[in-house]
Amino acid sequence: MLKLVKFIGVAIVAAGLSVVAQAETVKLVTLEYPPYEYQDGDKADGIAVRIVREAFKKMGKDVSIDVLPWKRALHMTKTGEADAIFTAYKNDERVTFLDYSETVLMPQVLSVWVKKGNDIAFDGSMESIASAKIGLVDGISYGAMVDDAVKAGTLKSLDYAPESSNNIKKLMGGRIDAVIMNKYGAMHHLKQQNGLGDVVELQPEISSVPSYIAFSKANNLAGMRDELDGVLQEMIASGEYQAIIDAYFAE
Repeated sequence: MLKLVKFIGVAIVAAGLSVVAQAETVKLVTLEYPPYEYQDGDKADGIAVRIVREAFKKMGKDVSIDVLPWKRALHMTKTGEADAIFTAYKNDERVTFLDYSETVLMPQVLSVWVKKGNDIAFDGSMESIASAKIGLVDGISYGAMVDDAVKAGTLKSLDYAPESSNNIKKLMGGRIDAVIMNKYGAMHHLKQQNGLGDVVELQPEISSVPSYIAFSKANNLAGMRDELDGVLQEMIASGEYQAIIDAYFAE
C-alpha cells in the first residue's frame, strides 16, 4: 500500500511537471523592421508579428516576442537563449544553428512605385525606366539588378534620400517619377502619409527574396517547426494569412 501511495505521488508530480513544461512560453526574437515587426509601446507589432502570434495561438502555445538588435537576436537563437527568430534570410552559416521553416513566412518583394496616372511603361528591365527620375535611399543595396544598373549608369536620373519615407513624400509631391522600394515598406510609408490610394505598384516585381521563422537547434525544436509549418500553410490556403496583412493596412 505504501509503495502504491509513493507511486501515485510520483505520478502526480510528473504530471504536474509535464503541464508546466507544456505551458512554458515560446521565446521569439526579431528586429525593428516596420511594417513587418517593430516595437509599439510595451509590445511588438507588425504584419509578421501578427501572423506569427496567430499561428502559435492555433498551436495552443503562448509566445513572448522581443524586438532586439539583429546580431543580438541571432546570437540568442544560436545559444538557445531564444527559441526562434524571424524574419530571417537563409544562408549556409545560419543553417548550422537554425532549423528553418519550409513555409516562407514573408517574401521580401522589391518593386517600382509610381503615382496613379503616370505613363511609365515598366517591363521588368532597368532599361525601361532609364529616363525616369527615381528615388533611392543612400547607402542601401537593392540587389544585383538595380545595383548593377546604378553602377553602369543605366538609370540616368537618381535622387537619393536618407530615409524611405522621404522618397515617398517626394513621390507624392511629384518631385520624382518613381521609387524602388520593398513592397510592404512602401505601403507602410504610404499609409502613414495617407497615400495608399494615390500610388500604385508596377508589375512585374523586380525581385522577391524569401524570409522565414527559424528555430534554435540548441533547443531541439524541429518538431515545433514542423507543426508551425503546417499551421502557416493552412492559414495561407484559407486566406487568413492575407487577411491579416490586409487588415493591418486597412486600420
